[in-house]
Amino acid sequence: MGMAAGLKRDPIVILRIDGEDLMEFIGRPSFESEMVSIYFQIEMPNASLRDYIIEALKKLDFNQGMPPAADPLVMSNVVEPVLRSCGGHSLNAPVSQEAFLVEFKKVAEAVARRLKEQPVIVAHSENNFDGSGIKRLMSNKFELDKITGEVLRAVPKDKHGKMSKEYLRVALDAVASSAGIPPYGAIPEMDKVYNDVFQMVSADDGQLVKEDEFKKLLLEILGSIMLQLEGNSISVSSNSVVHEPLAAASSLLPSASEM
Repeated sequence: MGMAAGLKRDPIVILRIDGEDLMEFIGRPSFESEMVSIYFQIEMPNASLRDYIIEALKKLDFNQGMPPAADPLVMSNVVEPVLRSCGGHSLNAPVSQEAFLVEFKKVAEAVARRLKEQPVIVAHSENNFDGSGIKRLMSNKFELDKITGEVLRAVPKDKHGKMSKEYLRVALDAVASSAGIPPYGAIPEMDKVYNDVFQMVSADDGQLVKEDEFKKLLLEILGSIMLQLEGNSISVSSNSVVHEPLAAASSLLPSASEM
């Protein structure tokens, strides 16, 4: 927990990444096998050993004690200075699994030492979409009727009071926050679930339906999404560097040894 000692603001955790957990990762018996797996995930024809090491660092995250290497601040303040210090001709050599393992370990150890001198503050968020938010909403009839009523009033109607099924996507977005799910387009994994359900109810056929039928379809969509997520929940996490002076930031968050 060396990196994660700090403030927790649900669903965001402020992490102080100080090299401790990265050194622990390097010392694990599984380190070499994990890096071999990452090595084979990288497909960069004609790339140098340096390029492979940078890509491998980008594939590590806070679980291994590494801040987001793709972030400009981490790249310029941590990764590039380390590569210069570890550089020489060895990192420009042709890539091989053996050379990669040897040189990556050297670079990772140097990154850990630099993080000890200059900790990086990272905001980590994690969301698990398991259908529980939809279930809570649908079990509260008063709240459900209130929200769907507001949505139905906002949906355009023709002169006969009918609504196009194409507005079901808009309606789902309108209830998304109350149902504990992201809006369409925010998370690709969730979009796939939405698209499957929309296809099931033929949401894009342009058919006009009465208000009660529209509401019934919307509730059917929510129910179907809930069932899919209950069967296969979707977890999404993100890590972003807090761009503030490192000295000031590190003074706010105690390290694990201080907790």
